[in-house]
Amino acid sequence: MTVEVALEQAEWMVDQAGFSGVVSVQPLSGGWDNTNLRLDLDGGTSLVLKIWEAQKSLDDVQTVIQRHTWIEKHGVPTTVPVMLESGGRFAVRNGVAWTLLPYVSGGHLGSDTMSLKSLGAVMARLHEMPPAECFPHDYRMGWSLFERMFALADESGGWSDFLVVLREESSRLRGCIPDNLPQGVLHGDLFPDNVLGDGEVAAILDFEEAWIGPRAFDLVMAFVGFGWDGGQPVGKRWNALLSGYESVRSLTKLERVALPTLYRYATLSIAAWRYWKHVMSEPDEVFEGRYLEMVDRLGVEFDFMEEFD
Repeated sequence: MTVEVALEQAEWMVDQAGFSGVVSVQPLSGGWDNTNLRLDLDGGTSLVLKIWEAQKSLDDVQTVIQRHTWIEKHGVPTTVPVMLESGGRFAVRNGVAWTLLPYVSGGHLGSDTMSLKSLGAVMARLHEMPPAECFPHDYRMGWSLFERMFALADESGGWSDFLVVLREESSRLRGCIPDNLPQGVLHGDLFPDNVLGDGEVAAILDFEEAWIGPRAFDLVMAFVGFGWDGGQPVGKRWNALLSGYESVRSLTKLERVALPTLYRYATLSIAAWRYWKHVMSEPDEVFEGRYLEMVDRLGVEFDFMEEFD
């Protein structure tokens, strides 16, 4: 989703932070819910304008900003909204929060070995920082979303083949994931459009889905996001993520055994979110089949344990 913003509107926003002279407004790639625009100013400064259309309340926006602030405070690279002259970090226009973020050059992180080792190491540092109240224990794209989808299917009588599979698969997985896996602060959606960098991580973006959960879940979610090429998982990419991660924190034996189950849960979560977004919540003929990519992956085996043999 991208909202068109005129120069006058962008100027209104940068004025809130004591800047001026917007010369161009350009949409940035990545993201499905909120608009992200690059603002170029006189003198060469660039900022990112983020318009939070997807957040149901301003309190939700404040909570996500608190997460970014906490994460940056503990040494994990991210982008924190610029402080405005009002003393807050967002302005409100037509009931929607607008923020200004530092612009990070270099584009989205690649899937080469160096980049993925860097991502693994940064991820491990994220997992080891202390939790805070702004991080929930519920994963918005996981079990609770599945239950919402099932309830809606009951109400409408619209039990598609995918929803039947989702119910059966999620019921099985839920009983297979150990309750005593090491917990930490997770990003929850580590796909290339949420990580910036050129050869190494410069910033992890968009902590809307962040939660406190099994640390190894984030590692396999990163493999869902970065580890596939041409419809097949790439072992070299998994090895790079794992190597980077274990350079900071070693997985426990229990986590290693749980990797295939957590990976299946992560893949299923992305399939469910795409189905919810493009089929159930905001039907879109262009994107309604995106969930099938993840459904197909559920039928492909991958040996996570080979690296530990």
